[in-house]
Amino acid sequence: MPRIIERFEEIADDYDAVFCDVWGCVHNGIVPIKSAVWALQAFARRGGQVALITNSPRTHDAVEAQIDRIGVPRSAWHLVVTSGDAAKTALFSGAVGRAVHHIGPDSALGFFDPPKHLAGGREGISLVPFDQAEGIVCTGLIDDELETPEDYAGQLAEARRRGLTLLCANPDIVVDRGETRVFCAGAISQAYERLGGTTLLFGKPRRAIYDLARDLLAETAAGIADSRILCIGDGIGTDIAGASGQGLDSLFVTGGLAARETGTSRQPDPEALSQFLSHFPARPDYAIGQLR
Repeated sequence: MPRIIERFEEIADDYDAVFCDVWGCVHNGIVPIKSAVWALQAFARRGGQVALITNSPRTHDAVEAQIDRIGVPRSAWHLVVTSGDAAKTALFSGAVGRAVHHIGPDSALGFFDPPKHLAGGREGISLVPFDQAEGIVCTGLIDDELETPEDYAGQLAEARRRGLTLLCANPDIVVDRGETRVFCAGAISQAYERLGGTTLLFGKPRRAIYDLARDLLAETAAGIADSRILCIGDGIGTDIAGASGQGLDSLFVTGGLAARETGTSRQPDPEALSQFLSHFPARPDYAIGQLR
């Protein structure tokens, strides 16, 4: 059973850096979560390093711009690490072929712009109709306000029959946009895996995004040991599982995706939290209703 804390400051002195989830912890997709911003600002003022780690299919510069628009101040973080950066490198290295079919909204088409370190150095990627595709790239649902993964069942079954590999740019299954829960690219990937299809995923809980975060952190604050890094997040299967797999401590924000299951109003209900965690192999070191 994790230790339930009232405020992050109770444990902040035990850490020199945090790898903090973004959506559901720092903002809700619409507005900042003020208590979380204040907590991260206080940590930064004491010299702590804040890396925002997100499973967004966008690159870090696009996510930085999005965070700015939402109103999260830059005084609350030092760097942004995204699954989109790792996924784009794999895409332009030919991981699913050169002629690919895109599942996702038009707003995500920037994902197919070559990464700067490969621009001019690799053959480009062509977006093609499904029947001409060598592989599939999923950045999300085309309309996540109206659709569910079931809307893609027929297409995924045909992709499985053709032996296509699906590159998933965002491993998250769902996120809460304000008060509305919507499906992410990870839900499409999960449905394809259930059919026996081959998928490539980048981001939490996989190692690559943590290695990237460590490398970027070392550029500005060298010498921070893993024992002095805390992972913060509301995804038990992404944030907490990823921390566990990397041997890093974690703080589970129970008032996000698992608010109902953990009986969280202001703080989680200890019995409900214990019951919820019993279904998962990864266990957080600490828990809190909302980052504050």
